[in-house]
Amino acid sequence: MQPYERSLAAAADAIRDRRLSPVELVDSVLDRIEETEPHLGAYVTVAAEQARRTARQAEHEMARGRYRGPLHGIPMGLKDLIDVDGMATTASSRVRADHRATADSTVAARLSTAGAILLGKTHTHEFAFGLTTPQTRNAWDSGRVAGGSSGGSAVAVASGAATFALGTDTGGSIRVPAALNGVVGLKPTYGLVPRHGVTSLSWSLDHVGPITRTVEDAALVLTALAGHDPRDPASLALPAVDYRPGAGTDLTGLRIGVPRTYYFDHVHPQVETAVRHAIGQLEALGDQLVEVDIPMTRYVQATQWGLMVPEAGAYHEGSLRRVPGLYEEDVRILLEASELMSAGDYLRAQRSRTLMRAEWARMLEDVDVIVAPSVPMPAVGSGQETVTWPDGTVESVSDAYVRLSSPANITGVPALTVPVGHDAAGMPIGMQLLGRPLGEPTLLRVGHAYEQTQPARALATAASSPGRSAEGSALTRPSPGTPSA
Repeated sequence: MQPYERSLAAAADAIRDRRLSPVELVDSVLDRIEETEPHLGAYVTVAAEQARRTARQAEHEMARGRYRGPLHGIPMGLKDLIDVDGMATTASSRVRADHRATADSTVAARLSTAGAILLGKTHTHEFAFGLTTPQTRNAWDSGRVAGGSSGGSAVAVASGAATFALGTDTGGSIRVPAALNGVVGLKPTYGLVPRHGVTSLSWSLDHVGPITRTVEDAALVLTALAGHDPRDPASLALPAVDYRPGAGTDLTGLRIGVPRTYYFDHVHPQVETAVRHAIGQLEALGDQLVEVDIPMTRYVQATQWGLMVPEAGAYHEGSLRRVPGLYEEDVRILLEASELMSAGDYLRAQRSRTLMRAEWARMLEDVDVIVAPSVPMPAVGSGQETVTWPDGTVESVSDAYVRLSSPANITGVPALTVPVGHDAAGMPIGMQLLGRPLGEPTLLRVGHAYEQTQPARALATAASSPGRSAEGSALTRPSPGTPSA
């Protein structure tokens, strides 16, 4: 096994026990970046020499007995919305091509304190306003979308070009690319991880969280990130928590909610089969399955867009007037649409969110975790704009990908996506776990227990076989009972 193939936890153990040095690990990952970048395009910029210097410093610290913990010496990528002092934060946009941060964001500072080593900035859909990340290609098939907006982070982790990475999630932008690339993505409870120094898409929906190879890795990163920061008005004042799950797989006593409504509507048959099989495996671990009805489903997408679009429009109001031509067309159109929305529209979306939060709280009184597909279909071919479902319903790709993830943003509950297999074309499928506010320990326990029953997952292979395309898959060639392109 090459060093870049190790999970965070495995690399941390090897570094702690002096079986692997931070320099060896960083060099291995940087070599992997050189191999994968021409085919995948995960990074905006790679700070190779800075990473090597930091790795040497970490090695010297450990030689003197100063070991900072499991992130010490671990190479990471940061989504290009996250400020690092002295580095560009472009949001993958020409609008901010010359922007350079003058201070660390809270999350970058906390990871630096924990000893993590920055490799570089990863691509986002421009200003995080999209679900595909067009600059980046799927780690399993370079002819397919990476998912977004944290596509660069997910692809880097899935391909071995980062041991872990951070993304942001406003409507699913951590979980969607994580699911489409076969890795773990965690959107924490709203306010648990501070957003100071992170470029906003929609301040009442934005979250920062980890993308990792395993659930244990996600827990290790969350432990370093969580904690109050008064510079973020939404930040929760809570004591420090160690989120690492235990080693056991016994889930006896936990109640798992299986949705009767919404989450299995308009879902690719192979996705439903994989997720329901995983639910059966959770039941075998001792979970009690309870059917639940998801409340206010008819209002989900209207509420998501009714909150996100006006808030994004307000954030970009000045630059949209000064330099509209520097925005990509898809993002510019959405921002311009914000000016057509009235204050009444925004207030109605706020009221809908308040009611939805209350209804979800009541539903979650009866179950510990809700289990559902992360996304309704695997990664589609690059450039594909719509999906046609067997009943004739036509849905845009963006609406399809955001549909199952946005309820967690509206309500602020934590959500974790875990890989549960592949479709017939070899593309990853993800299962989503949703819990009560601050219910991360339970989500991580369930996700980790499921993961422990599965074979070890390999890294993605698209970089080793560039040019593989989506042609012939169920998502691009119509066949009975499956979505068509």
